[in-house]
Amino acid sequence: MADILIIGCGDLGSSVAKSLADVGHAVTGVRVSDKPMPNQVERIQADVTDRASLKSLEQVSADIVVYCVAADAQTDDSYRKHYVDGLRNVLISQANNSQLKHVFFISSTRVYGQETDALLDELTPAVPSDFGGERLLEAEQLLTTVACASTAIRLSGIYGPGRQYLVNMAKEPQRWPQSNKWTNRIHRDDAARFIQFLCEQVIAGKTIEDCYIGVDDEPTLQYDVLTWIASKLNVTPPSINLNEKVSGKRLSNQRMRQAGFVLKYANYQVGYSEMLKNV
Repeated sequence: MADILIIGCGDLGSSVAKSLADVGHAVTGVRVSDKPMPNQVERIQADVTDRASLKSLEQVSADIVVYCVAADAQTDDSYRKHYVDGLRNVLISQANNSQLKHVFFISSTRVYGQETDALLDELTPAVPSDFGGERLLEAEQLLTTVACASTAIRLSGIYGPGRQYLVNMAKEPQRWPQSNKWTNRIHRDDAARFIQFLCEQVIAGKTIEDCYIGVDDEPTLQYDVLTWIASKLNVTPPSINLNEKVSGKRLSNQRMRQAGFVLKYANYQVGYSEMLKNV
């Protein structure tokens, strides 16, 4: 069993922490609020943007650190504080941890600013097109400063319990966009399971890659997803003359699959079918 430190225990981080604790690992979770943690997960209340509040982390000898923090606003300042400065502060707190074997940074496919029909993978250069992608890539580059191994996990379009953006949009045809685009997604449970899977690989002494894209098997046009959800909700799609030009990008999960990970929700139909049972 391993000592695992989860930095950022919101929805996704708490799910990862619970899963790892359930199989016997010693898990410590860091969160800024005083909300209770899942059973068997020790809580440290701290703010990654405040280095002084992370002082207690210097006493935590973790084998694995998972940085799973989310920015609190869609601004360059928030992204810099929570991803770049926050990760740097945590890495500083672990500088003398000789037990540390691996650091995971939960990133985003926002680092790919390209708009193309080509299938992008981890070997495709990340070319950010906005401040969010730039800051996430800057944070990923901090991983090269740690003495141990590290991995960036680039997730895209997380959906699931409490994440019903497209379901809510499908219910209101007047909100549908006037143009179409490629979308990539992963169910929250699969995202958490993949993070746990990679942690278990490290614990087992297996070598893993320094970067993974975390998406399901089917990049899909947004209108296909909205139309499908609307049909399940008996909502009539709007009459829109879509421009033939399609924006966005398509992402490959081949490296994730090759690692041996098996998705529970391989496409949006499987994932949203379960969600719609409770709508």
